[in-house]
Parts: sequence; structure tokens; C-alpha cells
Amino acid sequence: MKTLTPFTDKLLSLRQTLIESFEKFEPRASFEKKDWAYKHEGGGQIGLLRGDVFEKAAVNFSHIKGPNFPMNDGLGPFEASGISLITHMHNPHVPTAHLNVRMIKTENNYWIGGGYDLTPMPYIHQEDTTHFHSKAKAFLDRYDLNLYKELKKNADEYFFIPHRNKTRGVGGIFFDHFSFNDLEKDEKFLEGVVLSFMEALIPIIQRHYQKPYTFDCKQKQNITRAHYVEFNLLYDRGTRFGFLSQGNPEAILCSMPPSASW
Repeated sequence: MKTLTPFTDKLLSLRQTLIESFEKFEPRASFEKKDWAYKHEGGGQIGLLRGDVFEKAAVNFSHIKGPNFPMNDGLGPFEASGISLITHMHNPHVPTAHLNVRMIKTENNYWIGGGYDLTPMPYIHQEDTTHFHSKAKAFLDRYDLNLYKELKKNADEYFFIPHRNKTRGVGGIFFDHFSFNDLEKDEKFLEGVVLSFMEALIPIIQRHYQKPYTFDCKQKQNITRAHYVEFNLLYDRGTRFGFLSQGNPEAILCSMPPSASW
């Protein structure tokens, strides 16, 4: 796929690293990739895996340009580039995980956003939660000892389902309209977010993916998956941005689980 800036090259490299880390669990399956074009300029690629460990995993890339920023017409032309990831696992003991990183540029400004979080469905293992957050904190402490507390609070508030009066999972980190006012530092920060996510997630998958489970476990998993669907369709900013910018619906809805029950 043709890229438009050096930053998108870095994103594509990070995306490939994520894809390869998941495919190591799947000797009989690999990611299927599908390009899509944006109506103005640019586009993206869906990467979808359905295997024996990952019931459904998506690792997507996009780089688009348009004449009017969809969340605020007053900002004029925009450019947005990012990668997004979701995992939905066969084994209910392995939590769902979500990651996205993005950079958005307008005529007079730019900012970065993203983060990651962990959503057990339905079994919460405290050792997973502790490990996941420890990796996030270790990464963020390299920048500012107060940053983890701030971004964790953002995630706790953002990944909340008001009509269920519950959080989507056990949290993580979240940031939007964020910048160190140093483009090179901001790009390096986004790279670190992706790499720390891998350090946080891969050991959790390894710990649980071979555990036995029953049909009843899967039923409980599908009920909690339904809550995930509700959040993503009602409250998720990335979903809203995707639809308002008239992005590819298939790519936007990759976050949906393969099954859910109400």
C-alpha cells in the first residue's frame, strides 16, 4: 500500500509487528487484508484474523484527507492517520483487548490520541489486571510520573457504560487532543504506546488461551460481549468519527464481536 508520510510508514511497521505477534498463536490461520479507498484522498486496509485462538482479531490501518474535519467544521481541511486493533478470543478466560493510536492534522494544528484497555469477558483475573496496568505505568513513567494516573483516570471515565452503570472492563490508558508540542516526541510516544501494549497483552494470552472452558462459559462471554457492543455503538468516539467522516463501514465495525447475546 502506498503511504503518504514517513509517520504512516512507521504506523504500518508497527501494525505488521502486531499482526506477526498474533499469527504466532495461529499455525493454521493468517490475517486476510482488504484495501479500501476514502472518498476524498487516501484510504486504509482492514486486517482480519479468524483462527483457533483468536475468534476474531482486527488490526486496521487508515490514512485519510478531507476538506472539512468531521467533528468540527470550523477546523477546515484535515488529515488523519492511525492504526486500530481489537481482539475477541475463543477462550472466555482470555480478555478482549483494544488499542488505537492516531495523529490528526488540521491547517493550523495537530494532535495525537489513542490508548488501550482490557475487557475480561466474563472472568476477571487480578494478576492480568495488575500486569496490564504495570506495563502501562512503566512506559508512561518514562515521560512523567503523573502521566499514568491522568491517562488511567481518562480511561476509567471514558470506558464507562452509563446505562449499565459499569465500566467496560478493567481499564487502561486513554488520551485525546494530546501533544508534547514536539512532533518527533509525539510520534515516538505513539510508538511506545503500541510496544507497551504488546508487552502488556501477549503474556496474558499465553497464560490463559489453553485453559479448559464449557458451553456455559461461552454463554456468559456472549452476554458481556453485548455490553461491549452497546458501548462501541453508543459512546465510542472512534466509531462516531469514522461514520461522520464517511469512512469504510466494514473497517469501522471491525470492533464488533463475532457473537453476542442479550
